[in-house]
Amino acid sequence: MEKKSEINGHAMPGSASTDQILEKGSQKSLGEKLMEFLRKNLLVILTVSGVLVGVGLGMMVRSMNLTKAQMTYFAFPGEMLLRMLKMIILPLVVCSLVSGAASLDTRSLGKLGGIAVAYFLVTTLIASGIGVALAFIIKPGVGAGALNTNNLGLESVSSNKETTDSFLDLARNLFPANLVAAAFRSYATDYKMVAVGNDTNGTTLYQKVPYGTETDGMNILGLVLFAMVFGVALRKLGDEGEELIRFFNAFNEATMVLVSWIMWYIPFGIMFLVGSKIVEMEDVVLLVTSLGKYIFASILGHVIHGGIVLPLIYFGLTRKNPFSFLSGLITPFTTAFATCSSSATLPSMIKCVEENNGVDKRISRFILPIGATVNMDGAAIFQCIAAVFIAQLNNTELNAGQIFTILVTATASSVGAAGIPAGGIITIAIILEAIGLPTNDLSLMLAVDWIVDRTTTVVNVEGDALGAGILHHINQLEMKKHQQEGELSEVRVEAVANVQAEEETSPLVTHQAKALEAMPEAIESVL
Repeated sequence: MEKKSEINGHAMPGSASTDQILEKGSQKSLGEKLMEFLRKNLLVILTVSGVLVGVGLGMMVRSMNLTKAQMTYFAFPGEMLLRMLKMIILPLVVCSLVSGAASLDTRSLGKLGGIAVAYFLVTTLIASGIGVALAFIIKPGVGAGALNTNNLGLESVSSNKETTDSFLDLARNLFPANLVAAAFRSYATDYKMVAVGNDTNGTTLYQKVPYGTETDGMNILGLVLFAMVFGVALRKLGDEGEELIRFFNAFNEATMVLVSWIMWYIPFGIMFLVGSKIVEMEDVVLLVTSLGKYIFASILGHVIHGGIVLPLIYFGLTRKNPFSFLSGLITPFTTAFATCSSSATLPSMIKCVEENNGVDKRISRFILPIGATVNMDGAAIFQCIAAVFIAQLNNTELNAGQIFTILVTATASSVGAAGIPAGGIITIAIILEAIGLPTNDLSLMLAVDWIVDRTTTVVNVEGDALGAGILHHINQLEMKKHQQEGELSEVRVEAVANVQAEEETSPLVTHQAKALEAMPEAIESVL
């Protein structure tokens, strides 16, 4: 008994010490969890902090009344970020599309491509519808008739391009005459007045004749189409094309390594991008009071489409929580908000979609470059609102035909909208020309574009990311289906083999075989 009590007496301190060890272990694991969380989300925390610090820095520097030259120097770190992101776009788009198209078989490529095009068209049409509906409900242009370019001290923006030529230029840019030139130049139609003769009074008659010119800016549409078709052609080559496919895969992986390095500069660059934009702002109060309803309508449209419509489409097609998917994309969204460029956001978007959401590389590197080029939901919303706003500004009643024209033109022209800051302003000119409205009020849009363009770009890249998530889900289902079909075919083959084996070894078959063997002996005995 004494020994037992001694043992029991010694057991109590031992159990206390084990409890202490367990407590220490749990504390350590909590600390480790915190460190792991910080390590995983450090870039996101730094990026969001960069935006907030940038706002504070901009407000502080704004009171210092910098000269134009000093503003340029202040914006330099932000300019460096944009230059880095733009530098990486060309190799990223071309290599990712070539390797993506080459890694998918032609049947899958056709099916996924068809679904992607349908998704982009439907979401852009819905976005255009939301834009037109909000413009008629909020009426941003009603009562703003006195507002014009002169009293805000803005430069006029003119566009005399015909709607037909705008769409023809889109088709021409799909097939660039020179691939090297397409890396930094695009085709654009201009006009010249040509003398075609004299009238009866001897006055010379002139005719406006279109002719082709080259404008600065990457022809991303032509490069995207070429890279896709080239990837399919390499796959068709079979073994001969394997070496070149491996080259593009390696080039793509190396580019993604560069992207991961650039992403660590994003928080610092974003801080100065946001700060410099706040410093450069003119009389914000006058602009917001004059165009406040237009800004409100545009941002509300982006909130409805990005916060309700797109997540509902994603949930309806995948039955997964869209917000848990989007939570892994805070860094690209912050980059989109700061840079106002869906093309500049592409590198970080590809990286985050693959690493944080587990999207197949073949899907993300195929669909995201295309989405950054042709899917412009946010742009479609503000373009439709802008078109109706200018109509209301000029006291023009829009009929059903004109509204339909706005919807179709906004959807179609957003395909060719450049993924750069203020790229959608030129597209509004196409819509205005199509419905016969003057383009001289476009400068009003340009004056507040730096505000609206931020939410526009976030919605644009959100649509691309959710599209990649939907295609990944569909691809996973297809793969499971093929796997199950393969297993079923194997089961069927095994079942047929077993049936044959059973037939060969069944008692009836054995009995019949013995009877047949015995027949010659019976016949001989009878004879």
